[in-house]
Amino acid sequence: MKPIRIALTKGRLEKDTVALFETMGFDCTALHNKGRRLILPIPDANIEVVLAKAADVITYIEHGVCDVGVVGKDTIMEYGGSFFEVADLGFGACRFALAGKKGDDFYAGYAEKTIATKYPNVTRQFFEKKNMDVNIVKIEGSVELAPLLGLADAIVDIVETGSTLRENGLEVFEEVAPISARVIVNTVSMKLDQQTIETLIGNMERARKGEEVR
Repeated sequence: MKPIRIALTKGRLEKDTVALFETMGFDCTALHNKGRRLILPIPDANIEVVLAKAADVITYIEHGVCDVGVVGKDTIMEYGGSFFEVADLGFGACRFALAGKKGDDFYAGYAEKTIATKYPNVTRQFFEKKNMDVNIVKIEGSVELAPLLGLADAIVDIVETGSTLRENGLEVFEEVAPISARVIVNTVSMKLDQQTIETLIGNMERARKGEEVR
């Protein structure tokens, strides 16, 4: 029987998912001693883990080279795709927020606003729902610089504690959307291995809640 292949977002979500697997009783020795390997076995669970960047997790799931993926809701919202989003694992919790210089009245006036962000699709959809025309500037690095340098009226970015905003004289104007780690599944894999995948995901959710794994 071929293993279920799971794509994990490298970094924090990877560590949190591995910890969850261990709570489920899986032997994650290979994942702790990975070296430079990017495909790693969990032999006692008949699972192969693939470590990838967030956007690539979606690509691998869509193209069917991985069956299951763990990726942040931020990546799903920005890139979209054809897959099933089946579970919220709860960890990696943060939020998309609209922020700018402390004390600014962002919604005052009728002039077109300029928004700096690493997430142009999320930003566009947010303002379309408000029927607002905005000019979006894509930033790759520290997006907080944009309003400080006069490049943008505000930013849309991921906020966890808000400390970086406060230290730079910025504040949250409005929450855009909550974010956390989600489980996604390839549409064909769900049909071919439905029972195995549903059992795995059900056990992941039970382990997250501290319930007994079946």
